[in-house]
Amino acid sequence: MANSSVVDTARAALGPVSTYLPIAYTDTPPIDQQREAAQNLERAGYRAVWTNETVGGKDALVQLSVLLAATERVIFGTGIANIWSRPAQTAQAAAAQLAQAYPDRLVLGLGVGYPQQAEAVGREIGDPVATMRDYLEKMSAPTVPPAADAEFPRILAANRPKMLALAAELTDGALPVGLTAAATAQVRQTLGPDKLLVVGVYVFVDSPDTKPARERARESVANSLTRPWFKRTIKSFGYTDQQIADVDDSLVDAIVAHGTPEAIAATLHSHLAAGADHVVMLPQPGADLPSGVDTLVRLAPEVLTA
Repeated sequence: MANSSVVDTARAALGPVSTYLPIAYTDTPPIDQQREAAQNLERAGYRAVWTNETVGGKDALVQLSVLLAATERVIFGTGIANIWSRPAQTAQAAAAQLAQAYPDRLVLGLGVGYPQQAEAVGREIGDPVATMRDYLEKMSAPTVPPAADAEFPRILAANRPKMLALAAELTDGALPVGLTAAATAQVRQTLGPDKLLVVGVYVFVDSPDTKPARERARESVANSLTRPWFKRTIKSFGYTDQQIADVDDSLVDAIVAHGTPEAIAATLHSHLAAGADHVVMLPQPGADLPSGVDTLVRLAPEVLTA
């Protein structure tokens, strides 16, 4: 069940729009560069910054401990902390200790990941929902010594109905990524009004040095449509087989925020209007960390205006 005080505090603190730290899954920039990036985003007005994690290469919670210490007010969220990276009891203890050290500045996003990530640590993913349920229950079990007595919101990476239902049952909310505003409205109905709904939206910015943002956005959507569950989800919102096969402009525009800062802001805010508490930009891949942060700083005046 959601902790209403934790959810209310997070809603007030996160603000309407934030961003992922623009680091690819396959990259680990020097930590001094990451500190500077987080500080620049804080100065630009971002109230929250999110980070990613697969398995190996870095530990998302260690990363956040460094970035929390390097900033003054920013809330950091994991999007996501991969459950195969650490036992459930360790995840609870680490997050609680961070929350105790930096009150109201942590959102723990958890995800079950992919079969190959489970295999990387000698495990099998099994039924993803059952696996995630077991992990959450173990997080809540008593330990010796007990974890720090500190509250923080736990949310689940969830795009599909069963995982969303689990998020509604056992956590403080959900983090769906890469869907339409219509899907956001449906997720809000599933979660109900008392859960934290954080929505991830891919962002492609117009640039004179690369192919047009819509073309890059279309490539991103086409890649997502290779996943059968994603194609079924999109079709459930009324898109025709032809629109899906063509990766139609209307489909691209509904899924990816792209183009000018004003156009990007409009797409982000459509998710807020549909029921999201908070929208997180997923910056386009390819740029190095300083360049990616420079782009986010330029976007800030437009996208941070709710």
